[in-house]
Amino acid sequence: MSTLVDLFPPLGLHVQAGPLELRGLSDELILELSDLAEQGIHPPDEMPFYFPWTAAPPGELARNTAAYHWGKRSTFSPDDFCLDLAVLLDGRVIGAQGVAARNFPVTRTGETGSWLGREFQGRGLGTAMRRAMCELLFDHLGFEEITSAAFVDNPASLAVSRKVGYRPTAVSRIKRREGELALNQGLVLTPDDLVRDAEPIRVTGAEAVRAFIGLGGRLSPGRTPSAHRIGRARPPSGRIVPRVLRVRTLSSERRSALRRTSTGDPTWERSLTHDNS
Repeated sequence: MSTLVDLFPPLGLHVQAGPLELRGLSDELILELSDLAEQGIHPPDEMPFYFPWTAAPPGELARNTAAYHWGKRSTFSPDDFCLDLAVLLDGRVIGAQGVAARNFPVTRTGETGSWLGREFQGRGLGTAMRRAMCELLFDHLGFEEITSAAFVDNPASLAVSRKVGYRPTAVSRIKRREGELALNQGLVLTPDDLVRDAEPIRVTGAEAVRAFIGLGGRLSPGRTPSAHRIGRARPPSGRIVPRVLRVRTLSSERRSALRRTSTGDPTWERSLTHDNS
């Protein structure tokens, strides 16, 4: 008889990164994550996400969060997926870390998104969990590029990106909330730029996930975990400065994606993602 992991391999994915764990989102973990979101992610007067999903009324936010993750599970395919993982510290869910990709077998790229419960912010956990996720993607799941984004008035997220090794790309002008313009800093990370911890992550369940996202069970030659251990060992100097001379507006594809997700689901996928940890 098939198991749930047989039917949906991401449920069997487990990453150990020092004191942190990243685990596939079971229903039990979705429940804990939804309750955590309800407790608050950011001050009410701030909005770090493309789509303001955290503005939902009390009670609705937890339901929306669960419905979002169930929906992404049901539509998961190599050509359009969100691989979302719960982040745990001492067995307790403290946030979420994910990556969204389209046409992945061809593009080998995806955009990370993340958030931490408010009580866990400011302790370096956001950097640790994003670094672990990027190491998982490059070394174990066949990614060749990772992108991200953060509003220019979100210095905490930009600081995490700098510590992990992302480099700034273009700045987009987007609507954040009704009548509000926001500048959104694009970011990109390559295997060589990834700033790694001294101790490699420990991963189980990656082989089945690779097959599930269209790569087959084994990494191609040159994409083994050891091949990418040449990434930088310490953070780059300097700050991520918004490159305001390269301001652009959202493409029609991205505007369309925003309209499709305007029905209340807490989307932080490729067209809407923000790393907020």
